[in-house]
Parts: sequence; structure tokens; C-alpha cells
Amino acid sequence: MAPQVRGRALVTAKWLSEAVRAGRVGPSLRILDASWYPPQERNARQEFKERHIPGASFFDIEECRDQSSPYDFMLPSESHFADYVGRLGVSNDTHVVVYDGDKLGTIYAPRAWWMFRAFGHKEVSVLNGGFKNWVKEGHPVTAEVSQPAPAVFKARRNTVLLKTFEEMIQNVGSLRFQVVDSRPEGRFRGTELDQGLESGHIPGAVNIPFHSFLTETGHEKSIEEIQEIFREKKVDLSKPLAATCRKGVTACHIALAAYLCGKRDVAVYDGSWSEWFHRAPPRYKVSELKRNK
Repeated sequence: MAPQVRGRALVTAKWLSEAVRAGRVGPSLRILDASWYPPQERNARQEFKERHIPGASFFDIEECRDQSSPYDFMLPSESHFADYVGRLGVSNDTHVVVYDGDKLGTIYAPRAWWMFRAFGHKEVSVLNGGFKNWVKEGHPVTAEVSQPAPAVFKARRNTVLLKTFEEMIQNVGSLRFQVVDSRPEGRFRGTELDQGLESGHIPGAVNIPFHSFLTETGHEKSIEEIQEIFREKKVDLSKPLAATCRKGVTACHIALAAYLCGKRDVAVYDGSWSEWFHRAPPRYKVSELKRNK
């Protein structure tokens, strides 16, 4: 494996296709399809069975989460994560490449990327452009499901990369760290429903919709373009930063974008608006929507 790729947040389809062709997928390199779609729209697991990158395994975000939480996709325990990824053949020495099949290019892969980092794994990369561009560029796909040999993964939660509800509440008053919300502007402002929930945002948060960091083709924008996006929103990458969204998924795009700019300690508020809406006092839910009392 090309050593210069290890530790990078992004790998290209060209690099990954060469690794697949050279037979390097194995204990030292694992490919994970982290696709998830609303059940009424697409079936991620079925699509994986029909077509995926050769050697890839399916990373089921519905299974690898805290099943006891009332909120979507909360991080599982260390032991749950370790057991789950170990069964996918991932050890602490494995370079993991994650992708998804969203039509935008990528939505859920950065969540999986962040999850690995949140459990202490540094050698994890996102496939730039996602499965959409892998297919578009003519790289191989298969329906053959691989059976990786189980591995031992030791997970250690990195609390620097995670914000809790209590920490977010305290920050409203202290402003110890900046908060960026990655949802669409209408949901951030509170003028449209957020997947059935009344919308709005955390006081003091700045809105940068996650797709701002993607090109029209679905690749990540250049570092210079990403830096300019943060500058325009007056987000200082030299200072503490936390990201939030609806359920802790697209917030990970903020963490990925900042990582590409050299900032590797962006925390994600795992509960995000799903938790905030149900637990925060009314005065801490900023919305432009005029409600009839």
C-alpha cells in the first residue's frame, strides 16, 4: 500500500481501484460501504448485495449504534463498536476506506469516517466522490459478497471529538467553542420542518449546509475553497469548533472539511437537533417561524 495515503482523510477512486486490482484488499486494507437511505426511498443493503466495490463489506449504521437511545444513530459503546468492526475484518492496523452510494456523491461515509476516529482509529479515509463517481469512471463492481476473516479491534473513545447535550447547553452561556450547523438553511432558520420535527437552531450556531463543501460532481472542493467557505461564515479554524445537524450525520462533513484544512479536533454533537429539540428549554431553540399560540 502506498504509505503516503495512510492517514489521509480522502483517497481517490483511481488509487482505490489500483489497490483492488493489485489484490491489496485484506487485513491491511478494508473497504466499507456505509450507505443508508430512508427505507421508503432505497434499500441500502439490497443495493450492496446487487452491486458494490470488489472486496467491500457492508457497514450497517443501523446496527452499529446505541440501540437503547431514543435518538437516531448515537454512538454505540466501545465494546459494541469493537465487536462490530472486528467482524468486518478491521483491526487497529487496518487502513479503512469508507464510501456510500448517495446521489450527491457522499452523505453517510463521513459519519463512518468520524465514528472510527471517535473510537481511536486514525487510519480511515473517505472515497472522494463516492460510489456514484466510482461507477461513472468505469471502475469494477461486483455482486460477490466477501467474507473477511474476523479481526481484533480495540476501541477507545476519544472524547475530544464528541460533544454531549450537557456540554452544548453550557456552551450557550460560555461560548467556549464555535458551533456550525450543517443542515439546509430553511431547517436552520426554522422555516421548514426537519423530517417531521419543528426546526430551528442552537443559539449562537452558524449555518454552513454540508453540500457547500461538495462540487457539482460530488467530490470534495479544494482546500482553498473550503477555507474560504469557513472564512465567509467567520468560523475561525484556529479555535475550538463543534458541528451539529439533525442526527449527527451531515455534521461529520463539517469535521471532514475542517480536517482537510488541517484542523483535526472538530467535535460532533452526536444527539444534534433530534436531541436538542426534545431536551433543551424553549428559549434555547431559535426559530423564525411565527407560531400561532
